[in-house]
Amino acid sequence: MLIKRTRGWEIPEARVTPEHVFLNRRSFMAASAGALALAAVRPAQAAEDPSASLYPAKRNPAYGDAGRPVTDAADNATYNNYYEFGTSKQISDAANALPIRPWSVTIDGEVEKPGTIAIDELFKQVTFEERIYRHRCVEAWSMVVPWTGFPLKRLVEIAKPNSNAKYLRFETFNMPEVAVGQKDGLFTSFPWPYIEGVTMAEAMNDLPLMVTGAYGKPLPNSMGAPLRLHLPWKYGFKSIKGIVKVSFVAERPVSFWEHLGPEEYGFWANVNPEVSHPRWSQASEEVLGTGERVPTRLYNGYGEQVASLYTGLESEKLFM
Repeated sequence: MLIKRTRGWEIPEARVTPEHVFLNRRSFMAASAGALALAAVRPAQAAEDPSASLYPAKRNPAYGDAGRPVTDAADNATYNNYYEFGTSKQISDAANALPIRPWSVTIDGEVEKPGTIAIDELFKQVTFEERIYRHRCVEAWSMVVPWTGFPLKRLVEIAKPNSNAKYLRFETFNMPEVAVGQKDGLFTSFPWPYIEGVTMAEAMNDLPLMVTGAYGKPLPNSMGAPLRLHLPWKYGFKSIKGIVKVSFVAERPVSFWEHLGPEEYGFWANVNPEVSHPRWSQASEEVLGTGERVPTRLYNGYGEQVASLYTGLESEKLFM
């Protein structure tokens, strides 16, 4: 008897939008609506963004459908966790205080040529593409975003790490003069700057994307401009925003939230509906902008691409 196993990202053919409808109507309207929505939340300096001519980028057909509708751009850009700018989800106005030009990224550690590169010079060394990815927050809400950027493995190729490099350590900006969360009240005791990390094997997987834009436009500040990471099979706190430094290191880095609560926010943070957060279930999630709750999928539905990364690590808390 033939048994067909459905892969996590597949959807029934009957649910697929006809190509002519997609190309002639949905694509145009979605791109137009997204552009208008993002224009409303981007700061005035965005008009002078030298990378603006790079958008929209060509869509990668391997990641052209996330299995559910794209989240409205206005919802996405105005509902964010970005503790550098406060605990509220509505931090878009506060985030606009962050100057995104000039901006540079330092690459150091176990690499052939450590150094610092201006963000727009880095962009000249890569090719942008658009990918539609699901995003799953540890707080049990989710969204779907058409991100623009370049594969993380391309950054690894540029850095040319040596054999001692086992992990990538990402670091965000530390600007308390403009980031209210870094200067006011309780959060001054937090271990700023924000730190995250991945293994070299994870970094060389095809899924991780260094994100520069969304909805066919440069990123708004609230979503992590001018450079963030997106890891679609992990909880959202792993997808660090506002990156200024990437270090190739031999020892596993301790991330920002792992430092604050290792029993709640561990290094791996792979999405798993069967492993609850200590304070809530992860079995389902609310789709942002709809009020609908849907079942959570292992690895956020990307298990076919990443499950092999964790073979032999069953004893570790992979999903914390």
